[in-house]
Amino acid sequence: MSPFERICVGAIAGAFGVQGEVRIKSFCTEPEDIANYTPLYSEDGTREFSVKLTRPITNGLGARISGVATKEQADALRGVTLWADRDKLPSLPDDEFYHADLIGLEVVDTGGAKVGKVHAVHNHGAGDILEINALGRKTVLLLPFTKAIVPTVDLAAARIVIDPPEDL
Repeated sequence: MSPFERICVGAIAGAFGVQGEVRIKSFCTEPEDIANYTPLYSEDGTREFSVKLTRPITNGLGARISGVATKEQADALRGVTLWADRDKLPSLPDDEFYHADLIGLEVVDTGGAKVGKVHAVHNHGAGDILEINALGRKTVLLLPFTKAIVPTVDLAAARIVIDPPEDL
């Protein structure tokens, strides 16, 4: 399966305790759902993990994952992102998108002029932010991913229409 057919659903944040348990940060709407999408894979697809959640913990979930029996093994996986096969994930309503589907889309303004391409999608707690590599700019363009600023997302045409504030 190609990496484009997988979606990042979480990350390993290191060891939890000394018995080989890991702390997982889930990117799922319902954090516990991450266990429903196993097996999970490393980003490059070379490692496969089964996941059994053990308990909710501060800023994440405690879990046991295959191949990890010690604190040292768990700590060695800190920062590894966890990817699920797209076909195991739920279908989304028309106005919701997986971040992976937005990255690389062409960005145009409401007049049809090319603005650039979506480079990344960030969420620091107050909503999604699109990072756009904009034509003719030395710095990236960061825009809130709201209906007012991004009125149209057309995955079939691989483009996003933006209506940025006047000062941009």
